[in-house]
Amino acid sequence: MMSSSPGNPIIVQSDKTVLLEVDNPLYEAARDQLARFAELEKSPEYIHTYRITPLSLWNAAAGGLSAETIIAALRDFSRYHLPDNVLVDIADYVSRYGRVKLIREGTNLILVSNDAPLMAELAHHKQLQPHILERLGPLRLRIDPLRRGHVKQALVSIGYPAEDLAGYVQGAPLHFALRQTTRSGAPFVLRRYQQEATAAFYAGGGPSGGSGVVVLPCGAGKTIVGIAAMEKLQCATLVLTTNTVAARQWMAELSDKTDLPEDSIGEYSGLRKQVRPVTIATYQIMTYRPRKRSKTPGPENPYIHFALFNQQDWGLIIYDEVHLLPAPVFRITAEIQARRRLGLTATFVREDGRETDVFSLIGPKKYDAPWKDLERQGWIATAECHEIRISLPDDLRVVYAVTDKRGKYRVAAENPRKLDVLEQLLAKHLDDSILIIGMYLSQLQEVAERYHYPLITGKTSVRERQQLYQAFRSGDIRCLIVSKVGNFAIDLPDANVAIQISGTFGSRQEEAQRLGRILRPKHYGLLAHFYTLVTRDTRDQEYAAKRQMFLTEQGYRYEILYQDELPHWQPTRVAS
Repeated sequence: MMSSSPGNPIIVQSDKTVLLEVDNPLYEAARDQLARFAELEKSPEYIHTYRITPLSLWNAAAGGLSAETIIAALRDFSRYHLPDNVLVDIADYVSRYGRVKLIREGTNLILVSNDAPLMAELAHHKQLQPHILERLGPLRLRIDPLRRGHVKQALVSIGYPAEDLAGYVQGAPLHFALRQTTRSGAPFVLRRYQQEATAAFYAGGGPSGGSGVVVLPCGAGKTIVGIAAMEKLQCATLVLTTNTVAARQWMAELSDKTDLPEDSIGEYSGLRKQVRPVTIATYQIMTYRPRKRSKTPGPENPYIHFALFNQQDWGLIIYDEVHLLPAPVFRITAEIQARRRLGLTATFVREDGRETDVFSLIGPKKYDAPWKDLERQGWIATAECHEIRISLPDDLRVVYAVTDKRGKYRVAAENPRKLDVLEQLLAKHLDDSILIIGMYLSQLQEVAERYHYPLITGKTSVRERQQLYQAFRSGDIRCLIVSKVGNFAIDLPDANVAIQISGTFGSRQEEAQRLGRILRPKHYGLLAHFYTLVTRDTRDQEYAAKRQMFLTEQGYRYEILYQDELPHWQPTRVAS
């Protein structure tokens, strides 16, 4: 590798932004390095912009990257010499992770450091002071053990994230084993990356393990990593997930791949309230609050199902799709830091910007497998991504021009010409298993009426959803139309085409979930195709560019087609 060469693809600037040239032979190698310690901010056609942030560096440090390694990677790919202030800031922020540590001595929670001036500063900091019970000398502070999570949040906010070595309760014992052959008769063994992810979280059972986030693509078996962590810990486990369909998929996987008796696995949802040694609950039920019957001022309505967090002696709590964790669950998580916590997600990005709360309360990123790496190894399907740009009819251009900012997006997203493009794509994929995904129900209903394909929305019962998903898996249904409920935790291994006709503004996490719906490995090397239909020169195109940053982060390039090019264009069928 060359250092500070004119042919290199990145420019590091003094504000800690990093510009990456796409049309450069070293683009992919540089992108893979940047993904380890920088955040992607913009990804237009030619120059991508990353930013090095304290959180990106702390996650890198928690994963074992040193400042020297990060700086060496930047030097290897930089076109110019690195600004001195960037070198100093990288070294400083990386060194801050773990400079203070939380340990336990008997029943006492102690914050310790070798840096006496830093401890003096922290002891007088207004964000930390409310949680300090006693100064035990220049290098030790006794902390309120019930405020462990709040202390970690405060320290991240101050800029000195603690390494939490205070340990965890063991939880009620639960003895079980992974099957070598599933109940369906197929051989079962953890894939190498699943083993690595589990080991990174477990950390030999020591206090340095037991809390953190594993980032894996949809279809790569995040559930299996969760089950493997459970098997390592052999304790009562609470799993929180997005909806009842996802909860039942967890239950089915546990039954298929472990020897746990069925009566030890419970569903805690709007439909059932089973509390068992392994309990699968939904975020929706956990954040349910009964309506007030009186308008008399009083305390805020309680989250009545939060009691579940203490109804069993849980040794592990798994947060499935942790990027969707509701704000109230963060609050209770701050109070249960003595229990091991595993977050599972396809993307660390949160649309509400609360990544620092995930870092401090669930734990740092412990394992992250690049999507394209797993694609090369054959664990997820090879996918081609296409953006099809469509003009807005003249009459709607006038409507668009006089509509307010939020209304403009809906006018563009519901462009009727998208249905003409949809028809052409359906004709090009006659033998494929297709998901049509959108945001606006009126638009999806129009598609359903036009083609007589089944439509699944939030109002579709769990039973009907499961029946339709099964019909799709068996091939009885070739095409399904799904609203936002289709973003999460659907196991449809044969889906190989997704057509996104409208999306949730600029949501990267949604793009991750929607692409993930078609990434199960295909028979005979069949390619997966992900289409986004976009109204050109509108807010629809602006939001699509934000969503597609996720594709860039994972190494995908997307082909841009215009509506008039589509009749003569044909999709590639098989991966080369």
